[in-house]
Amino acid sequence: MRRLILLRHARAEPRSGAGGDLARPLAARGREDAALVGQALAREHLAPDLVLLSPAQRATETWSAARDALPEAKVELVRELYNAAPHAIRAAIRGAAGQAETLMVVGHNPGLHEVAVALLVENSAAAADVAKVAAGFPTATAALFEIDAAGRASFDGLILARDQGGEGGG
Repeated sequence: MRRLILLRHARAEPRSGAGGDLARPLAARGREDAALVGQALAREHLAPDLVLLSPAQRATETWSAARDALPEAKVELVRELYNAAPHAIRAAIRGAAGQAETLMVVGHNPGLHEVAVALLVENSAAAADVAKVAAGFPTATAALFEIDAAGRASFDGLILARDQGGEGGG
């Protein structure tokens, strides 16, 4: 793996019908924001080879909206990514690291946010970068990392829906 992309699902409806939290769909604005982030990733030539996807409806719909700009990726639904703790997210990443040059994880906060901050701190990122990511990880945000031969992650920026003309809120 040479690149890791952590993508928080886009804005979801506050409730679902009978399906509970797992079945909460994206709001209309969330679909737009996810598409904007997918387009931004494509413009930067950051298309994933493999996407590890939470089975939550809001995560799968986020990928569906982003996928229009990133159509070539293989997708694996990973049940353990649903509202996963950081250690579960990192285990999924380690398990898939040899399967793709660019790996994307589409999931949830607080886990994705905590993994992004931990990668920055562990790999001695600039204080300004740590502070920027630690300040928040809104919906429809992608944290980008380059991975060196030793497996160390270096921060390569954030793509936020709000910077692409979207909402990208909590």
